[in-house]
Amino acid sequence: MADEILQAKRLISEKAERFTESVIREMTRQAMLHGAVNLAQGFPDFPAPEAIKQAAAEAIAADINQYAITWGARSLRQAIARQMKVWQGLDIDPETDITVCCGSTEAMIATLLAVCNPGEEIVIFEPFYENYGPDAILSGARPRFVKLYAPAEGDGEWHFDEAELRAAFNPRTKAIILNTPNNPTGKVFTRRELEFIRDLCVEYNALAITDEIYEHILYDGTEHISIAALDGMRDHTVTINGMSKTYSVTGWRVGWAVAAPALTGAIRKVHDFLTVGAPAPLQEAGAAALSLPPSYYQELAAGYRARRDRLLTALRQAGFVAYLPRGAYYIMTDISAFGFPDDLRFTEHLVKEIGVAPVPGSSFYNDPRDGAQQVRFAFCKRDATLDEAGRRLKRLRPSA
Repeated sequence: MADEILQAKRLISEKAERFTESVIREMTRQAMLHGAVNLAQGFPDFPAPEAIKQAAAEAIAADINQYAITWGARSLRQAIARQMKVWQGLDIDPETDITVCCGSTEAMIATLLAVCNPGEEIVIFEPFYENYGPDAILSGARPRFVKLYAPAEGDGEWHFDEAELRAAFNPRTKAIILNTPNNPTGKVFTRRELEFIRDLCVEYNALAITDEIYEHILYDGTEHISIAALDGMRDHTVTINGMSKTYSVTGWRVGWAVAAPALTGAIRKVHDFLTVGAPAPLQEAGAAALSLPPSYYQELAAGYRARRDRLLTALRQAGFVAYLPRGAYYIMTDISAFGFPDDLRFTEHLVKEIGVAPVPGSSFYNDPRDGAQQVRFAFCKRDATLDEAGRRLKRLRPSA
């Protein structure tokens, strides 16, 4: 048996041995297995906008079912460029600056594979979306983690230490991955913070690879600022975005990377040999989605704010320290009050005994001990779903 295990290990790359399967997606499987309310994986349980679904159906009926241009249908690239001008004041050439990918997930790995050499370093804020660490490893780079610190009070702001971030940059630094609004914390990076990051990128000739998938999901008057719009960052930024979150179509897998022409050329080559292209009819629906009126985005944010407040109240009443998110649709919590030794055992209890599935906080950290007293909840759900979760959470009992 030992020999068989050794032989099997010999067939597996060292890269694949350095990370696990997705904990987030495993929690969805656990929720289904135990009949728990799934507040783990970030997908809505309500319908996508009717106009977008109709546009997809019409594209299929019109037989737009073969390969699109590898780097994206012209109609979608033109819509992306138009809206980036409207939303962030960026002048983007749809012919040279945009690569449409199979979701923002592929846009991220295609970008890292296109820019990273073995031994170079990628700076990643933690807690981080779980793909970023494995993506860095797969691209041959070494991840360097910098802490985002939880606020002392539940309604305060997550923050980083400027000295710690500066210390993470060095001549081997190729890029920093920036996710704003942030998953899992809900942090929205301020202009001052972005300017500090900009200055480091310029000083070390490093890239900002910025994941802006939640750009329209903002609360409390918070402003989303794309770092590409700051002076000096046009040639130092890859902006990643997609349809999944803004238009409630996480299963469509249509995303994009926007960068200066030289970077885009490299990303397009990698993308071509990774996936060839994103689904053609869904790209046409994407062009329709990006043509929705401003009221759509206002209603989107208002709807998610109501869901945020609904779940936040339920979590705090149940005994969690729940950190107020300023963007995205997740709530990070501290579970110390419940007396469990770590987040994994607490999560198991929550799924099996209480009937609610979150994500254990340790999955968002390089060192699992740093997240051992945290869990994340998603609130991209119907009111009835959130209310049922709140009802079940009342069965929790904080330790004496």
